[in-house]
Amino acid sequence: MLSSETISPEENNNGPLSNLKDLGQIQIPDVTERIYCLNIIGQIEGHQILPAQSKTTKYEHVIPQLLAVEQNPKVEGILVILNTAGGDVEAGLAIGEMLSSSSKPSVSLVLGGGHSIGIPIAVSCTKSLIAPTGTMTIHPIRYTGLVINGHQQFDYLRKMQQRIDQFIYSHSQISKEKLEQFMFTTGELAQDIGTILIGQEAVEAGLIQAVGGVREAFKELNSLITQGLVE
Repeated sequence: MLSSETISPEENNNGPLSNLKDLGQIQIPDVTERIYCLNIIGQIEGHQILPAQSKTTKYEHVIPQLLAVEQNPKVEGILVILNTAGGDVEAGLAIGEMLSSSSKPSVSLVLGGGHSIGIPIAVSCTKSLIAPTGTMTIHPIRYTGLVINGHQQFDYLRKMQQRIDQFIYSHSQISKEKLEQFMFTTGELAQDIGTILIGQEAVEAGLIQAVGGVREAFKELNSLITQGLVE
């Protein structure tokens, strides 16, 4: 039996967006611009749903977008804007792996903050930039939930930390020794261990490639596209 309800043009046009929001499906509107902008804001949400008052970036939304961009011949480059406090390790690494393995050239721009697991996302792009006032916090992995008093638990945490570290120094110019030095610094964070890098400091550390803003980010991405770094 057919429904007698009618769908307005507005509701029909929002169908693909509803699929992405509710189901995480790849059916998003066709992108007509040659540069696709991806925003990574708030906390990166993984398998656990964060409180409603928290601004989040959901990995089940980002991954379908990147898949759609990869298959869209109209898109020639990706601009990633980061202002994130970090979040779920596996979700952040998954997004980073998607960006680093894409055939499209990409540029990341850290505005405000690119903290914690936001760092692998920032360094995963073809070119990385940070605003003069942008900050990045490097710290050891944190764990919430049940902790079992056994060496297996700590072995698991160590392996997870190694995954993050290896991704960072394999996609940037920072050395493994320098990264660990920043990670285990004491006295800089009030209730934690780690290091805060601001703007040029992140470049000097070899983490980010250059200091810049939106203008420089578009300039770099257009240059990469012109060079033909697209399959």
